[in-house]
Formats: sequence, structure tokens, C-alpha cells
Amino acid sequence: MSEQDILARIRELVDTEHALRAKTESGDLDPATEQAQLDALEKTLDQCWDLLRQRRARTDAGLPADEVPVSPASQVEGYLQ
Repeated sequence: MSEQDILARIRELVDTEHALRAKTESGDLDPATEQAQLDALEKTLDQCWDLLRQRRARTDAGLPADEVPVSPASQVEGYLQ
């Protein structure tokens, strides 16, 4: 997966997030369903951002970026801010 692919996936996830929020505001989606879907979406989004950061760090260090695996959601969600 290239950096452009990761960025495209991030844009897709953000668009999906906006669509979910709009559906809830219009009454087409109940808040509980929205929250469940947003939770899953946000974990995937965090994984994408983490992958992008790791790939860029490896590139900056002169290492091959394509060797970075996607970190498990449980690991990414456990990072301290």
C-alpha cells in the first residue's frame, strides 16, 4: 500500500464519518447505531494515521517504508497522546 493509497483511505473514512453524522442529524440513523459505526471507523482511521506516520519515519531514516505492518487496533488505541 503506497502513501497515496493510505491518504485516499483516510479521505474515504473521513467522508464516511461525515455521512454518518449527517444521517444521524437528519434522523435517518439512530444515535446508538451511529456511535457503534463511528467507534469502528475511528479505530480504522487511527490505524491508517499510525501506518502513515511509521512509513514516513522509516523513509526519513532511510529504511524501506513498505515493510511496516498495520498495527493492531488495540495497540494503536493504547498509545498515549
